[in-house]
Amino acid sequence: MKDFGFRFLLASRALRSVGVIFMALAAPLYLAALGVSVINIGIIYMGIAVFNAALVLVLGMLGDRIGFKPILMIGEVITATSALVIGLEKSSIILIAVAMIVGDIGGMVGGLRGSFSPGSTALIANNWTEDDERVKRLSKITATASFFSIFGSALMILHGSLQNYVGSASAFRMLFLLSAALLWISLICIIFVSEKARAKKTTKIMKKSSFRHIAKVIAANVVNSAGLGIAIPLLPLWFALRFHAGTGEIGIVFTVANALTAVGTYTAGIIRKKFELAMLGGYTRSISGGILVLMAFSPLFPIAVVLFLVRQLIMSLGAPARLAVTVKGIHAEDYGTATSFQGVANRLAQGSSGFGGYLMSVSLPAPVFIGGLFQVFGGLTYAKLLGKGKGKK
Repeated sequence: MKDFGFRFLLASRALRSVGVIFMALAAPLYLAALGVSVINIGIIYMGIAVFNAALVLVLGMLGDRIGFKPILMIGEVITATSALVIGLEKSSIILIAVAMIVGDIGGMVGGLRGSFSPGSTALIANNWTEDDERVKRLSKITATASFFSIFGSALMILHGSLQNYVGSASAFRMLFLLSAALLWISLICIIFVSEKARAKKTTKIMKKSSFRHIAKVIAANVVNSAGLGIAIPLLPLWFALRFHAGTGEIGIVFTVANALTAVGTYTAGIIRKKFELAMLGGYTRSISGGILVLMAFSPLFPIAVVLFLVRQLIMSLGAPARLAVTVKGIHAEDYGTATSFQGVANRLAQGSSGFGGYLMSVSLPAPVFIGGLFQVFGGLTYAKLLGKGKGKK
């Protein structure tokens, strides 16, 4: 089977994961260090979700027409440039906030964050057409990105030491510049990835069969995404406010969490034939939400950390399965548009992070508790709508 430069795609996702994971962890803490209030941080994150929903839609539809590799490259240029601006800018909070919004810097903080960007899922679906091969490739991508996300969270540990010499804000800026450099190298790796000839586009948007399938996926995912938006993007800041954890401690937590995510996604590739894909994806999601509910009221930092680590491991077991279910019912000519519709719905729902910032200002347990409840219900909905043999190998 042709490789299509898959090792270069893996290298790109590895480098991207280091930079993106650090920035996702650092963004709310950096904004707080600059004096931005929790409510305003939530508003900035809502802007990130809304702007990038529109960008994902445009890039996805464009990908069906010009190719998914160019879309991958465009997305990487935007994020790398935004990281560079944040690293160089010292005073303008408005410019920093705009760079975060445009570059999608912030948002989800799990080890899977670096795996995918606009066009990546469509490229994999186009290059490898059989379900088992897709899950295998997706598992490798997510496991690789999750493993290298360890180094991204390790940069937070480095920040804890570096700030003693140059100050917290300067340490953040230095590490944002390092992240930008990694993203530019990731872009170079994408150049060596090849793309299989795509199916000719015969519709203006997408076929009815593709729309029916992706509508189900969106309905199954939107509640979960809203819950994640409330609970997860500001989680590093939540640890800092709830338990007075420092950046070094937070870095250690997410380093271990990302290592467990790597273990989970690798294991998912092994066990993929033992479970119905949608059921695996849905129930691991619900269990993860239940753990968030417990975590919200943890009286001690170590208890919250253990719960979070277990949650990350369980959540990652279902990730490749959910990705495979998403592309299974999409016609080959609609991979870019359909996956972008899904991405838009997810990102808009994650705009609930603005509400999460408000909740955090009122009651610290509230965003994690409410986000967890949303995820429990979202996982059950996912299994109900997409299960019953759908996506089964």
